[in-house]
Amino acid sequence: MAKQVELGPTGRPDRIIPAPKKLDRHGPARIIAMCNQKGGVGKTTSTINLAAALARYGRRVLAVDFDPQGALSAGLGVPAHDVPTIYDLMLGKLKDPRDAIQKTGTAGLDVIPANIDLSAAEVHLVTEVAREQILGSVLRKVVDDYDVILIDCQPSLGLLTVNALTASHGVLIPLACEYFALRGVALLVETVDKVRDRLNPALELDGILATMYDARTLHAREVLERVIDTFGDTVFDTVIGRTVKLPDAQIAAKPILDYAPSNAASEAYLKLARELVQRGAVA
Repeated sequence: MAKQVELGPTGRPDRIIPAPKKLDRHGPARIIAMCNQKGGVGKTTSTINLAAALARYGRRVLAVDFDPQGALSAGLGVPAHDVPTIYDLMLGKLKDPRDAIQKTGTAGLDVIPANIDLSAAEVHLVTEVAREQILGSVLRKVVDDYDVILIDCQPSLGLLTVNALTASHGVLIPLACEYFALRGVALLVETVDKVRDRLNPALELDGILATMYDARTLHAREVLERVIDTFGDTVFDTVIGRTVKLPDAQIAAKPILDYAPSNAASEAYLKLARELVQRGAVA
């Protein structure tokens, strides 16, 4: 009798993805924008924990807080006030990004912080020449120091997000398993296509990550099924389930891997890191 194949939440076989091989050298980094114009979809949570998971596998990771709310900085316990930030780099007040980079409590994971000052950046940049390419020019100065650079975008499709997409090699879309979150994905994909056509021909859609999934609800299962029907293999096998431990970890200013290493979300983010490497999105 044939052994029954266990299926994951996506309806695909639940594959075992091996841990990635260690790197014999580091850099240049692949830059990935974590992007969704809808707030509350787990974007910052996923940036923090994916960055920590990649660092756990020996990758040198730089997380860029590109949201004026500064949630990424706070979630990693990094001070964002009275210190150099991404805003200073964008406006040219600070020339070397290394002067703004801060270490975190996770080995191999660094951060460029942001605070509310960044909300004024769009006004200041609107008259700049090649204003969509300013972040890219900043990150090029440190691209050889890291294996991965993750940009935590603000929940909008404004100039800052366009800067992030123009600077990136790939975009990863965290998508909450809720109907209203699903509605906006088509608009975001359209924006990615426009940036690819007009500003960054190398930009790729690395994948869509289903977050806040609760298998007990029919609504979540139907949304996930619809996402897979629409986007196919672009959707990661990894699905991030709902758990109170993720907001608890944010309050503790730690990645879930450090705060609750035995929690299912910890393994999910490690699996996502392995899947990214397997797909070739990360070295």
